[in-house]
Amino acid sequence: MPEDKIEVESITTPGRTRRVDRAKYTAMRAALLAVLPEAVPGMSVAEAKAALLSRLPDALFPQGKTAGWWLKAVQLDLEAKGIISRAPGKPVRLYKHPAVPE
Repeated sequence: MPEDKIEVESITTPGRTRRVDRAKYTAMRAALLAVLPEAVPGMSVAEAKAALLSRLPDALFPQGKTAGWWLKAVQLDLEAKGIISRAPGKPVRLYKHPAVPE
């Protein structure tokens, strides 16, 4: 597998993986884990996006371009891996499990 790609999972399609850009995935993962709280009720996806945009490298996400797609891809992957969870209810609210490395 080339070093510039990484395999991600999705909680919505168990057993299926997709290869995506490693640099963008890694940057979004770090930004998302840095802003998510470790407790319920967590933070809505919109709140998480607003909080993490300033943490993304402009070279990979100029003016936040494509950040929404990458946020969803990383969210679903981290949910599939059990690193983050959804709090009950609507809208979707995310939180990370304690002691998750950023």
